[in-house]
Amino acid sequence: MNQVQLRKKFDTAGYSSGASTLKMLLWYFCNALFFRSGLVPFSVVLVAILRLFGAKIGKDVRVKPFIHIKYPWKLTMGDHSWLADCYIENLAHVHIGKNVCVSQEAMLLTGNHDYKKTGFDLITKDIVLEDGVWIGARALVAPGIVCKSHSVLAAGSVATKDMEAYGIYQGNPAVRVREREIGS
Repeated sequence: MNQVQLRKKFDTAGYSSGASTLKMLLWYFCNALFFRSGLVPFSVVLVAILRLFGAKIGKDVRVKPFIHIKYPWKLTMGDHSWLADCYIENLAHVHIGKNVCVSQEAMLLTGNHDYKKTGFDLITKDIVLEDGVWIGARALVAPGIVCKSHSVLAAGSVATKDMEAYGIYQGNPAVRVREREIGS
């Protein structure tokens, strides 16, 4: 099947961004101006804008410039969490607990395509990062993954299965390599 045939059959039936066209257009421009450009380095301003667009964000949250967030109205973050210049393609909900770190250039991807169907149907699944999780630099979390309490996904690793509490995961696909021990 060539690309033209594939585009004609591509199916996103039943998918909704959860926002009006106007809201999406406003977010597009705010995202480009304030988030992607890096012109506003102040976390407090970026958090306030995310809240205006429907993100549910706890207290003392840090959001760094150059971040990509597809739909803030599908983002929930607990207290004392922080996002570096990461990529959150949240076609479905992303739930981030308390004291979570998503490091530089990490990717949280809630959507994929069903390559077994001629329509290359869109599939979306929520991602959950429970309290204390650390997603390392350039790591990727696939759709539908739950990273349980205080688990760690090492830099450059790919989580394709749920991560157990206090496990340190590494590789592609990520496998548990050891227990996370938290000292004083």
